[in-house]
Amino acid sequence: MEEKLEGEQIVIPDILPLLPVRDVVIFPYMILPLFVNREMSIRAVDEALSKDRLIFLAAQKNIEEEEPAPEGIYSVGTVATIMRMLKLPDGRVKILIQGLIKSRVVEYTEQKTIYIVRTEQIKEPEISDITLEVEALMRNIKEQLEKMVSVGKIVSPDLLMVIENVKDPGRLADLIASNLGLRVEDAQQILETIEPIARLTKLNEFLNKELEVLTMQAKIQSQAKEEINKSQREYFLREQLRAIKSELGESDEKTREIEEFREKIKKAKMPKEAEDESNKQLSRLEQMHPDAAEASMVRTYLDWLTELPWSKSTKDRLDIKKAKEVLDEDHYDLEKIKERILEYLAVGKLKKRLRGPILCFVGPPGVGKTSLGKSIARSLGRKFVRISLGGLRDEAEIRGHRRTYVGALPGRIIQGIKQAGTNNPVFMMDEVDKIGMDFRGDPAAALLEVLDPEQNYSFSDHYLNLPFDLSNVMFITTANLIDPVPSALKDRMEVIRLSGYSEQEKLQIARQFLIPRQLEENGLGEKDLQFTNQSILQIITQYTKEAGLRNLEREIASVCRKVARSIAEGGRGPFRITQLSLSKYLGPPKYLPESEQEADEVGLATGLAWTETGGEILYVEVSVMKGTGKLTLTGHMGDVMKESAQASLSYARSRAKQFDIDPDFFKKIDIHIHVPAGAIPKDGPSAGVTMATALISALSKTPVRKDVAMTGEITLRGKVLPVGGLKEKSLAALQAKIKTVVIPKDNRKDLEEIPRSLRRRLNFLPAGHMDEIISTALKKNKKKRTSLKKVG
Repeated sequence: MEEKLEGEQIVIPDILPLLPVRDVVIFPYMILPLFVNREMSIRAVDEALSKDRLIFLAAQKNIEEEEPAPEGIYSVGTVATIMRMLKLPDGRVKILIQGLIKSRVVEYTEQKTIYIVRTEQIKEPEISDITLEVEALMRNIKEQLEKMVSVGKIVSPDLLMVIENVKDPGRLADLIASNLGLRVEDAQQILETIEPIARLTKLNEFLNKELEVLTMQAKIQSQAKEEINKSQREYFLREQLRAIKSELGESDEKTREIEEFREKIKKAKMPKEAEDESNKQLSRLEQMHPDAAEASMVRTYLDWLTELPWSKSTKDRLDIKKAKEVLDEDHYDLEKIKERILEYLAVGKLKKRLRGPILCFVGPPGVGKTSLGKSIARSLGRKFVRISLGGLRDEAEIRGHRRTYVGALPGRIIQGIKQAGTNNPVFMMDEVDKIGMDFRGDPAAALLEVLDPEQNYSFSDHYLNLPFDLSNVMFITTANLIDPVPSALKDRMEVIRLSGYSEQEKLQIARQFLIPRQLEENGLGEKDLQFTNQSILQIITQYTKEAGLRNLEREIASVCRKVARSIAEGGRGPFRITQLSLSKYLGPPKYLPESEQEADEVGLATGLAWTETGGEILYVEVSVMKGTGKLTLTGHMGDVMKESAQASLSYARSRAKQFDIDPDFFKKIDIHIHVPAGAIPKDGPSAGVTMATALISALSKTPVRKDVAMTGEITLRGKVLPVGGLKEKSLAALQAKIKTVVIPKDNRKDLEEIPRSLRRRLNFLPAGHMDEIISTALKKNKKKRTSLKKVG
């Protein structure tokens, strides 16, 4: 079937060669040049030229497809005539085509070397009467096109003139769509819309969207142009100002700043990597506007790089005798720690290069852990830096913040090094056992790199993003308890325990350090105020209850302030503080010593416990009454103590015959175990042997010796297991005027840690089994049992 164009003598056959078009949709009445370079497409052009110059043009769906299959070509296209053809030297063919009518592919008659298709013409419905609505839509489309041109859309100048005379809605839609440069998918939608009014409506939607995009694009370009103009104007004025200053002999501030940084980089003697990074950042700063936000960040970064002590260190004082004098001058006793520092100096003297040890001082509050760090720094001749890790939850506090964040800073390690001004200070980190953890990371894990001698030679702070050598730093951490410290962190540190002080040690420390310091701080001389030894001991035992010295110094300071006031008001010295006059300055005693037992009692045993403030006496009371075998535990006990009570009861039942106890006692009686005072929480394994002793005493109705105190954990078979805090417990026993202390046999090695003066005043009896403790602690025994031998 053949179609004939109205008004023209062109007959369009239904069999035509097909030319796939990559990136454009051809509309009727459209004149467009095309470049053809595919073999199949060139053959289609040749086929059309050899006949009636008519060819079917259809857009391909994927523009990147080199040889599209029929499925990859839209079925609706345009029959066009080839007006001109030119063969180019590179083998391509350039043709000028004009769209004639819309057609649809019915079938592909040939597909091997050329696409030949059977088409059918798409006839549009005729619009005989232009309604008001259609007229308004046509005018709106023309106005939108004019607006698009006004905001920068490039359109052929003749198009606006031509569309003014077009009255047919379908032809208007095709004419504008072919000149808008729409995407292939959008243009194909319009081409495939047959009904003219619907096609016009769809075009209107695309025009609205395109107009919004163009308006926003124009706004962005306008803003960018204003910024560029402003920057150019500022640059021009700044260059003029620089020229004026140069003529007046005044130096440029930015140039002076750059030169200062360059000089600082040279003086810092950084490693090559750090120096290269510094010069790189300096070059960036040189090219930046001085008032730019990033320039401020770069300046701060360069300040940190140039002020860090990359190669600046203090020379260690390797005079061991002098170092020992300094340590003895600052601290009483603490021989083990002093020996460790002197060993470190001795190694340095022989090796000529020291690698900083990583020590961890563990002990109760107030025993002098932090002041000991200062003393170590003074004995070595190093700078001292201290940070507190208590409550730390953010990993960035250790490693620093990355520079992308506003207000970013290095971590506290690098800050401390900068504060010290040397790369080998004594760096103390307090409260390492009180580090927290939350969604911001684990600071304890970040410390692993800092405190590892095999890694910290290249510690990388997030802010610096450069390795810094921490291997020369002497790190000292402090903790009240070692248990909360993660095992991986604990493994990197050498743990040194500082126990509490005995009364005599506190007396000597008060005489040598605390009283002279408080006299000086309160403006008093040695002749103005004098303490007797008995008054100091009374302050220690009745006004303080601690393992350390903080409260002792506070009470001494309180006495000094009252004496200072008396002198200021006209009083005459010297003031002598005795046992009788002490209450006048400090009031009645705050702590009374544990009342001694008047006699040996049944079911009452004396135990020893360890707390963060030192050792404590712990009484365990057991009452037996008629009942049904119920065990009652009171005294605010923790889970571990409750388990010890159960283990003690099981041991007593298993040895009932040995201790002359009715084997069926458990069915006939109730047992109540109480540990005063009930309001104070108590827990730990140390009370196991005490509970067993009091329980067997109550069941066998045998009194427990009042002059014996004991500590140790018990197993079901009666074995006595070792415990900790032996020195503190011994001090508590001595304060309670108890002379005999039963300890686990495996704790004999710990007696070496107890001062000889304290060992001489106590009888330490090591026990490996509960039977041995019973034979010693119970006053009367019907059967012969093994007695314990004194050690220490």
